[in-house]
Amino acid sequence: MTYAAAERAALSDLLGHLGPDATTLCEGWTTADLAAHLVLREHRPDAAGGILIKGLAGYTASVQDKIKKSRSWPALVDTVRTGPPLWSPYRLPGVDGLVNHLELFVHHEDVRRAQPGWEPRELPAAQQEEIWKRVAGGARLMLRRSPVPIVLRHPDGRTAGAAAGPGPRVTVTGPPAELLLFAFGRQDHARVSYEGDETSVSRVRSASLGL
Repeated sequence: MTYAAAERAALSDLLGHLGPDATTLCEGWTTADLAAHLVLREHRPDAAGGILIKGLAGYTASVQDKIKKSRSWPALVDTVRTGPPLWSPYRLPGVDGLVNHLELFVHHEDVRRAQPGWEPRELPAAQQEEIWKRVAGGARLMLRRSPVPIVLRHPDGRTAGAAAGPGPRVTVTGPPAELLLFAFGRQDHARVSYEGDETSVSRVRSASLGL
């Protein structure tokens, strides 16, 4: 089983367990909203543009709401679990892992870490390494809105960054999975440490990061 497939299965199990009205780390979204987002992303490419383009966000939101309301909760979760349709390019060999591993990991944690008593999962070393490669390669994009330069530091000393904002640099250290969540804008729920002056660290912790 690929990491993307494992994350999909675990997320689907958790969604089914919690029900449609549980909170998530995605502001304003319940688990039903998050599930509908995943279904839209994989089944409605015509409406997915608003995920990244603000001008299309209204249409994307309306389609997502229709998806949520038009299916029973078990059917919605089953669609997430089944994954993209046969005609989707996500079904091509290697593409699912490339485009879905990090997406599903982050949204799995969006659900997990919104619940009381959560703790970071123990991930396989190979999965952490895969996440690190993706984080290191995408750091400049994910951190582009940072108000100050950021360097991401792996516990073994490897680094990636830095965002090009002015001011003193902030170094953020943690396991790759935690750095990924930080870089995706989940600063309040990522188990990372910060090095830098107090003002710069505060600005980084409240910045709008991610894609």
